[in-house]
Amino acid sequence: MEDDYDEYRRWDGDVDVEADDNDDILENPQETLTQCLEKFSSADYIMEPGIFSQLKRYFQVGGTPEHVIELLSKNYIGVAQMANMVAEWLILGGVAVGEVQSFVENHLKDMVLKTFDPKKADTIFSEEGETPAWLTEMIEHKIWRSLIYRLAEEYPDCLMLNFTIKLISDAGYQGEITSISTASQQIEVYSRILKNFITESIKTSSENRQNTIQECAKMVCHSQHTYVFTLVALQVLAKETNGGVNMKRFSQEITRCAQERNDVTPITMALNGAAPYDQPCAALSSMLSRNALNPADINVLHKHYSSTDSPPVSLLRIPQFLELLVQALFKPGMKLNPEYKPKYIYLYAYSASVYEVTSGKKRKVINKDDLKSTIQAVDKVHSICNMNKSSTELIAEVATIYHCIRYPAVAVGLICWVESTVTEPSFFKLCTEHTPTHLALLDEVVTCHPQLHNIILKLFVSLFESKQDELEILVHLEMKKMLLDRMVNLLCCGCVVPVIKYIEQCWHRGDTDISLIRYFVTEALEAVSPPYSVEFVDLFLPIVENEEITGTMRCDGENDPVSEFIVHCKGMTI
Repeated sequence: MEDDYDEYRRWDGDVDVEADDNDDILENPQETLTQCLEKFSSADYIMEPGIFSQLKRYFQVGGTPEHVIELLSKNYIGVAQMANMVAEWLILGGVAVGEVQSFVENHLKDMVLKTFDPKKADTIFSEEGETPAWLTEMIEHKIWRSLIYRLAEEYPDCLMLNFTIKLISDAGYQGEITSISTASQQIEVYSRILKNFITESIKTSSENRQNTIQECAKMVCHSQHTYVFTLVALQVLAKETNGGVNMKRFSQEITRCAQERNDVTPITMALNGAAPYDQPCAALSSMLSRNALNPADINVLHKHYSSTDSPPVSLLRIPQFLELLVQALFKPGMKLNPEYKPKYIYLYAYSASVYEVTSGKKRKVINKDDLKSTIQAVDKVHSICNMNKSSTELIAEVATIYHCIRYPAVAVGLICWVESTVTEPSFFKLCTEHTPTHLALLDEVVTCHPQLHNIILKLFVSLFESKQDELEILVHLEMKKMLLDRMVNLLCCGCVVPVIKYIEQCWHRGDTDISLIRYFVTEALEAVSPPYSVEFVDLFLPIVENEEITGTMRCDGENDPVSEFIVHCKGMTI
């Protein structure tokens, strides 16, 4: 501060200024003088960062030191100093320092949000000519970075805020930038954030990866240029030997999110390598754009994929197209023309079982060893699902279904059929079995296909939280216990953390009958055995220790399952 003061205290008018600035000032000296005096007359102007530049202008046009001293001192209120004094009083009064600091910072944030002027903010650079030191210091604190994010979202065209966002990204805080419009303003910032999302999706566990992908998809789908840029980058990464499959899956999830907002079929087909195959590309584009299958287009695809020189199977493996096939084949109530049904089944089985060994741009081998058996399995289960049998009648077909479930294509279709059936409002009211055969079939899917665990858990959660107003209270309670049995089976088959996390949420929300939590704990303790992972203990131990849940399950000694589990877990932490 002293150095700055010495630089500008030559009040005799002998101040070095740029020639251009000098010409501007001399052209309108009276106007410049009026502007400066108006600013000096404002409250606490001596605390403004632009005070020295205004003093330079003022003295250049002949302003008197006495007048400016009088104005600045007369209009000095000392708001900042008074705020500091009040803060010190609060601390002396016993308020924690952190609480006082948080109170002041939040109040300042609210004031800035109310009074921020993007035009005035942009003048900071024109006046100072370089990055202000206070701005560099400001972005080192998380609370002020969060303020910049909010302002940048509200004022996307502010140059000062966009520059500050780049500074924040350069400083390594790009992981905090979750604002969609803020992230997409600058390619450098966006690239860093995208890289951070991709890295997080690879590092995170499978149960949390979907949330990361959905967050990224929201950012990517903000505009066309961010979507195309991301899909092209992911397509390049998908060609890598290590992790290429993950990048392909990542791009598919982003495409799914984009398709829900707009028709991105042309971009999808262009990046999918479909251009050399005119007729299959046109047929797929037609169905994807309308989000509906068409027998004529299906016929075109079947003709090409049943020929000796078939197009790449990757063209069929578009999630949107596969979902349409699954619904057409397995969703109750869908009517298929008997003439075209084999073609639907063929394309679905082809996409699921055929694979290619490639070398560069040429395909070496098209392996169709599993195609015939997959077609037969899909056809059998499709026929069973379309008979609209009750749970009791379905028992006779269980052996056939179990045999076919080992095919992933059948398992996915079976989930679609079961979900559509059991979510009917009257299903559980009309069901006479303790465990409906439909849900028992999912137990076998859980055993055979770990990659489908999260989808099945989502269905169980949806049923568990459904109101089922037509059921009596006790019947509804038994239904929920049956669903908890299915979740315990999921847990035993490896879906441990997602199941325990859901039960923990039910416990903390307080909207689940405590007897159901107790029932789950009882069943789970009978199923699990040491060694336990640290994550499992951290999630499950607080539930087991809760007196309200397990108090009646404990004996005087330590021979009961609850006490044994607690003792074992406590021993792990020592």
